[in-house]
Amino acid sequence: MSRPTADFSSQLSPALIVRQASPPNLETPFYALDGRLTPQPSHYVRSHFPVPPLDAQTWRLEVGGGAASPLSLSLQELRAMPSHTLSATMECAGNGRVYLSPRMPGVQWDLGAVGTAEWTGVRLRDVLERAGIQEGALEVVLEGADSGTLTDPGRTPGDIRYARSVPLDKARDDVLLAYAMNGQPLTPDHGFPLRAVVPGWYGMAAVKWLSRLYVTETPYQGFFQTVDYSFWQQQHGLSPQMVPITTMQVKAQIARPAPHGSVTAGHVSEVMGAAWTGEGDVTRVEVSTDGGETWTDAEFLDPAEPYIWRRWHLAWHTPQQPGRVTLMARATDSAGRTQESGHDAVRGGYMINFPLPITVYLKGGES
Repeated sequence: MSRPTADFSSQLSPALIVRQASPPNLETPFYALDGRLTPQPSHYVRSHFPVPPLDAQTWRLEVGGGAASPLSLSLQELRAMPSHTLSATMECAGNGRVYLSPRMPGVQWDLGAVGTAEWTGVRLRDVLERAGIQEGALEVVLEGADSGTLTDPGRTPGDIRYARSVPLDKARDDVLLAYAMNGQPLTPDHGFPLRAVVPGWYGMAAVKWLSRLYVTETPYQGFFQTVDYSFWQQQHGLSPQMVPITTMQVKAQIARPAPHGSVTAGHVSEVMGAAWTGEGDVTRVEVSTDGGETWTDAEFLDPAEPYIWRRWHLAWHTPQQPGRVTLMARATDSAGRTQESGHDAVRGGYMINFPLPITVYLKGGES
């Protein structure tokens, strides 16, 4: 797969916005969007429990469950396996939650719980092949070393570890067990020494501080699979049921002008941002400068590539009179999906992909 290249050492790294100090939940200032890849120091951080103190020399990845030959792999042994590098956009399932009304529980992310990085590691399928998968396997549970007790959105039965599962087909397709990010070893906040990267899925599937892979013959029913990171879905005329959140929805976001920023009236100003989707490619981005009354096609700055956002921009001829305007952006992907006008209430505080209203102030020019 082709991927963007960058001189990571030369990229600007604006300070992250602290949404929660402990455990660390840190947001990228989305207005600073520049290159196609997000520098590691500027990439958002999502943590449910405190960062576990892991040592590269003693850490092991345990592979068990429905595996013919259970494994206990050191970081050195994983690094000795064939490596693979891919670039992927990762978005927290609650990104944009601050735009919901009424207020929903959870970290109050603005626009910056999203980023794109170049990940290097070993394919999950290579590890599974080495362990051997027994007949009847259905899912692979990814379990981290981080643990704790939660009371919101539901109370956990004491201390639990963070864990999610992926179907076996997805696990054998493109899931990566990454030990490097943008050419550098993972930092503790980003999952050192090993984390999962699940291209096209929301970030809750990208389990950090991986400690165990467990192959199961039944659907995983863990806390972060059923109580949290799930939503009501109705299919085939049956009663609604809770299903896990998985694939990212199509979405465009405005980076500049920044929310509540200002531009000069009667001038040409650039509207710039990024758009992504979980499956396929983003094929169109439209921008509204009048609160959604009319829409204009933006131009792409990047080619279409699997799992990676496309930056876009539009030359905006601002109104002559000072005042307040609402900018919006919406994307369409290769499957024909376009962002809907409002948030689907069954998603709760997750999968927020309606066109977000960005308030911008027009100031008068010099006479």
